[in-house]
Amino acid sequence: MSCTTILVGKRASYDGSTMIARNDDSGADHFTAKRMVIVDPAVQPKVYESTISHVRVELPEKAMRYSAMPNAVEGKGIWAACGVNAANVGMTATETITTNERVLGADPLVIYRPGKAEKDAAVPKNCFDIIGCGEKALQGVTETGAAATGATETGAAAAAGAAENAAAGSHADDQAQVGGIGEEDLVVLVLPYIHSAREGVERLGSLLEKYGTYETNGIAFSDKDEIWWLETIGGHHWMARRVPDDCYVVMPNQLGIDSFDFDDAYGAKKEYMCSPDLREFTEKFHLDLSLNGKINPRQAYGSHDDADHVYNTPRAWFMLRYLNPRTKKWEGPDADYTPESDDLPWCMVPERKVTPEDVKYVLSSHFQGTDFDPYRSYGDPGRRGMYRSIGINRNDFLGFVQIRAEGKEQTRAIEWIAYASNAFNAMVPLYPNVSKIPAYFSTTTGEVSTESFYWVSRLVAALSDAYFKGCQAHIERYQLKVQAIGHGIMNRYDAMFAEKSDLSPEETQRLMEKANEEIAHAVKDAAATLLDQVLFEASSHMKNAFARSDA
Repeated sequence: MSCTTILVGKRASYDGSTMIARNDDSGADHFTAKRMVIVDPAVQPKVYESTISHVRVELPEKAMRYSAMPNAVEGKGIWAACGVNAANVGMTATETITTNERVLGADPLVIYRPGKAEKDAAVPKNCFDIIGCGEKALQGVTETGAAATGATETGAAAAAGAAENAAAGSHADDQAQVGGIGEEDLVVLVLPYIHSAREGVERLGSLLEKYGTYETNGIAFSDKDEIWWLETIGGHHWMARRVPDDCYVVMPNQLGIDSFDFDDAYGAKKEYMCSPDLREFTEKFHLDLSLNGKINPRQAYGSHDDADHVYNTPRAWFMLRYLNPRTKKWEGPDADYTPESDDLPWCMVPERKVTPEDVKYVLSSHFQGTDFDPYRSYGDPGRRGMYRSIGINRNDFLGFVQIRAEGKEQTRAIEWIAYASNAFNAMVPLYPNVSKIPAYFSTTTGEVSTESFYWVSRLVAALSDAYFKGCQAHIERYQLKVQAIGHGIMNRYDAMFAEKSDLSPEETQRLMEKANEEIAHAVKDAAATLLDQVLFEASSHMKNAFARSDA
C-alpha cells in the first residue's frame, strides 16, 4: 500500500493526547472500498490463516474487542488496517516502506510460492470473516492472558515458524512455500492482545522473527503515554523507536528512522528495540555505511532511489515545512532541505502544538502554496503535479487514533475517519470503545450508494476534481461544518461523562453509541448537501451546455 503517516507525541499535541494517523492508499489504477467495524472477541479466530501468504498463526486464547477498517469487498483478505482495542491501545498497519538490495540479499522476504496443484486454483477465502461482525455486541471484555514473551533468537524462531507451517500443509503440495505475515494480517494478529504500545512492538517483533514477512512495512502503536514506530528489515529483522513526547514524525513510504542506539535496544529498551541479532546481522553483511560508527538506519537499511525524490521525500518535505515553517529554510538555492533531500529529519519539535485539523490538512496535501500543486492556475506549468500528492485520488481512508490523557478510561479513545480522496473529504470523530458503528460508516459494499459515507465521499471527489475552482468553496465549508459538528458533539458528551462520574460501563457505552449516531446523522445530511452542490457545479459546466434557453 502506498500510504502517508504522521505521529504526534503527547507534549507536541494540543491537548496532551497521543495521535497516530495514516492515509491508507490503493496502488495505482484501483480503489479499495473500506468500512469501519467493531470486532467482537467471539469472531476472533483461534488459528488465523492469511489469504495472500497462506501462513497459519495460532492466536492466544483471550482476545479483546477492537475496531478495524476491513476491505468492504471480500476476496483479498481482511486488511483491518487501523484500530483501537478495549485497553485504549491504537495501531495502524501498515506504511509500506523501502529497503535495498544488500538487506534483501542477506535476509530475503518470505514470499508465498504456490505448488503445482494450486496454481490454477481459486484464491481461498480467509478462515475468519469480520465483514459482518460489526453488529455483534461484546458481552464483557476479558483481558488477554499474557503479554508477548519477548524476542527469541531470530534464526531459530524463523525456522520454527517455517516448520510449523510446512507441517500444516497449508493449501499446497510438497513444492509449495508458505509466505510470511504482512499488511493483510497484522492488526488481527496483534491488536486484540496488547495492553500498551510497547507490548505491540514486542508481540509483532516476535511474530516477525518466527514467521517472517513478505514485504517491508512500518507500523505505529500508541497508548496514552507512548507512541512506538516499528520498521521491518528484510524477511525477519526489525527495529523500533519511541517517538519523543515533544516531537512529531512524518513517514512517506520510505524507511525513515535516521538514528538508532543499539546499547539501549540491547539493554534498558527505554527508547529503542530491535530483533535480538540485528547488530550482528548489520555487521556481518556490512550494512552500516557511517564513517563515525553512529549508525543511520535509513542509510543502512533503506533506499535512495531517483523514484524516492518524486514519490516519497516531497511528501515528508511538505509536512515538515507546514509544521516548522520558520525552523528551517525549505525553498530557494540556499534551502536547508528541498523536496528531494534524502536527509529530511525523521522527527521534529513543532513550532506550535499540533491539532487534529493540522493532521487532516497535511494528510490532504496537494502541495498547496507551491508550484507543485496540480490545481494551481499560475506559476510554472511544468512544475504542477511533478510530485506525488499526499491527498491523492486513490486515498481509501484516513485513520487517525487519538488516545487522550483526560477523562474516563472508557471514553479516552477517539478514532477519526475520512473516506476517499482527502483533498475533498471531511474527517469525522467517533468513540471506538463501543459494540457497533453507525451504518453510514460501516455498511460499505462494492455497490455505489449514497447511503454509504465512503461512496458519497468518492463521488464528491470525482465530481469536484474536474471543476476544482467552482467546487473548492463548497468543499471548504463542508469540511469546516462537519469537523465543527464532530468537536461539538464530542465536547457535549465528554462534559456529560465528566459530570456523571457514577455511570456504569454499560450506560457509558450506550451514550457513546448515541453520540456516534448523532454524528452520523449530521454528517450524512451535510454530505448529501455537498453532493448536490458539486453535482450542480459539474452539470453546469458540461461540454454540451448551450447558452440559449427555451424560455
